Amino acid sequence: MKDFAGKVAVVTGGASGIGRSLVRELLAAGAKVVIADVEQAALDRVLAEFKGAGEVTGVVTDVRSAESCEALAARVYDTHGACHLLFNNAGVAAPSANVWETTANDWTWVHGVNVHGVMHGIRAFVPRMIAGGEEGHIINTSSGDGGVSPLPYQSVYAASKAAVSCLTECLAAQLLTEGTKLGASIFYPSGGLLDTGIWTTDRNRPADLAREKPYDPVPTVQDFKVAAEAAGMDLPLQDLDELARYCLQGIRDQRFIIMIGLEGAEATLLDRAARIGRAELPINLAEVPQL
Repeated sequence: MKDFAGKVAVVTGGASGIGRSLVRELLAAGAKVVIADVEQAALDRVLAEFKGAGEVTGVVTDVRSAESCEALAARVYDTHGACHLLFNNAGVAAPSANVWETTANDWTWVHGVNVHGVMHGIRAFVPRMIAGGEEGHIINTSSGDGGVSPLPYQSVYAASKAAVSCLTECLAAQLLTEGTKLGASIFYPSGGLLDTGIWTTDRNRPADLAREKPYDPVPTVQDFKVAAEAAGMDLPLQDLDELARYCLQGIRDQRFIIMIGLEGAEATLLDRAARIGRAELPINLAEVPQL
């Protein structure tokens, strides 16, 4: 898909962070955008912000719920009759912890949003997209943390993003072998540190999935930047609008993996493969920022 003008795009988690920037760039490209987000107040703010920028609507959606995602798809098809671009972008994170110090609710909440949310989006939209017979694309937001190499203290989040990467690879292969007009890509937000709502996702954590035991304060973007610099990593802040434009260009270029600095990921993966071949721990601990 080269031209987004007049196409219908759905962005989950679209009221803030990377999702908001994707909405901005899609509207600039002439797409009709449906923003799905669990926060009504944030949805109201972003709709007010983009008023006059193009055809944009919002639907309160909890991607953890198959019924909520099905209602979203029904609303999109009742209104527009199609979906051409599906961005399964909503994501959350749990506090940093040793695996044995994580809690059942950490796993239920994060994987409910990050993995089940992607799965629910695919199941609600892709059958409709295939039946429509039009060209389309599914973009699943993963992370280099898990998709490329996990940060050890982020086991809950990293495991969820590794699952999204594997799921998307299977999806893309199936869409090709089934002869559909659809494609799929993994989007790895990249290019530097990302100042998004992922650092403050507790604001959306449901009361029934509250953490069962206290935890240390969640590190800020600046905390992570300092820790990364101490590990010899230079991580400037990445402009989110630029990142969104890069993502859209990746779709036009028919890339399966959309990631700024992909050559760095290649080096990391080659090193991991060599370590696996030697039956060693794949994670290079010398390159892991310590918070």
